[in-house]
Amino acid sequence: MNEHDLRALPNIGPAIARQLIRLGLERPDDLRGQDPDELFQRLCDLDGRRYDPCLLDTFIAVVDHANGAPARPWWHYSRQRKAKAAAATASAGASGATTPA
Repeated sequence: MNEHDLRALPNIGPAIARQLIRLGLERPDDLRGQDPDELFQRLCDLDGRRYDPCLLDTFIAVVDHANGAPARPWWHYSRQRKAKAAAATASAGASGATTPA
């Protein structure tokens, strides 16, 4: 495992580098082609808790960067995640679907 190499990536500090290593991602190249939503869910399942969605945004940012996108701050992806969630909620409401309270 190489925490130092992961920490060289944008938005990745020591704590998130350790979480990535726990998920089996030990090098920056390991992030290519990964599904950030799946990584986030795996970590939540592994620890038996729901992490703050900002961690998901960080996973999205680092995977996007590993796939060739320019480095962007994780909060750039927060706006995208929130817009996607709002669109999904609006779509569910328009189709008459209900969501649990």
